[in-house]
Amino acid sequence: MAKDTLNKANFFSDMKKFMPLLKNLVSKDFKIKYRRSVLGVAWSVLNPLFTMLVITTVFGKLLKIEVENFATYYIVGFAIWNFFSEATSNSLGSILSAAPLIKKVYIPKYIFPIEKCLFSLVNFFFTLIAVVIVMLFQGVVPSVTAILFPIPVIYCFIFVCGVSLFLSAATVYFRDIQHLYGVLLTMLMYLTPIIYPLELLNDHSFVLRIVKINPITHYVEYFRNLVMYNTIPSLEENLICIGMSLLALLVGGFVFKKAEGKFILHI
Repeated sequence: MAKDTLNKANFFSDMKKFMPLLKNLVSKDFKIKYRRSVLGVAWSVLNPLFTMLVITTVFGKLLKIEVENFATYYIVGFAIWNFFSEATSNSLGSILSAAPLIKKVYIPKYIFPIEKCLFSLVNFFFTLIAVVIVMLFQGVVPSVTAILFPIPVIYCFIFVCGVSLFLSAATVYFRDIQHLYGVLLTMLMYLTPIIYPLELLNDHSFVLRIVKINPITHYVEYFRNLVMYNTIPSLEENLICIGMSLLALLVGGFVFKKAEGKFILHI
């Protein structure tokens, strides 16, 4: 018990001590991403808009997926999915890329994957501008419940931090993860109701069960219900989201803590 209390105290002490570094790392990533870019930050808004145009043309017009206000439906789900995808992808090599710094001075190593999650969270809020633009274009009025949108974002952020801690630690030992993760993300994307509604899978019970097990499905649906459908998810759904988020954080934190002692031998 005393050891756990000490570990928690050290964690919060380190976070407070290294908060300026965390902010500088986020700022550095932001500057690097848009360095020498003519449109700069505007790309964080334009990219989801261009993606939405392609998806809407292919799936909405050509494949005739019947969803009201399909463009809005897609980009609302895409915002959460892109946050998860970007954060976890960037975190894969976060420890490896920080090797020169880790070898020179003491820095809590979890700072690096967490920083990637914070950077992606900043980008997420730019993506929300694209969401608003599409909603205005389609004449979709945001629901009153939209003011609660930070709730699923917080759930997703906790989940993303847990996954990122796990992936960043695993990648130090198994570099092939960096190559395989893109394939896994593609598969996971199609198992998330971003392009299609869940009702489309009613005749495919096995696939529907898999999709409902997918944690990102719950965050996407939660966010979409608040923003588009004026629906506050049930207590059960909130408990599911909280449970999956905390489980991911606990597992990711445990694996990272166990593995970080030997990082220096592998980076």
